[in-house]
Amino acid sequence: MNKKIQPEYTDIKFTCSCGNVIETKSTVSKKDNNIDICSACHPFYTGKQKIIDTEGRIDRFKKKYGG
Repeated sequence: MNKKIQPEYTDIKFTCSCGNVIETKSTVSKKDNNIDICSACHPFYTGKQKIIDTEGRIDRFKKKYGG
């Protein structure tokens, strides 16, 4: 690798709004970064995700295509 062209690959920290800290390596120049959501607080990963059926779309699909 040519040292003059390649960006520096360093350790950085991502801090979520929930307080979870993720340490990784990246070419991002900032050492500490803030993120809004992570796998510790995202509803999909925590199992708190809710499926909202507006206007009975799931029931209409099942009725139309047999489910």
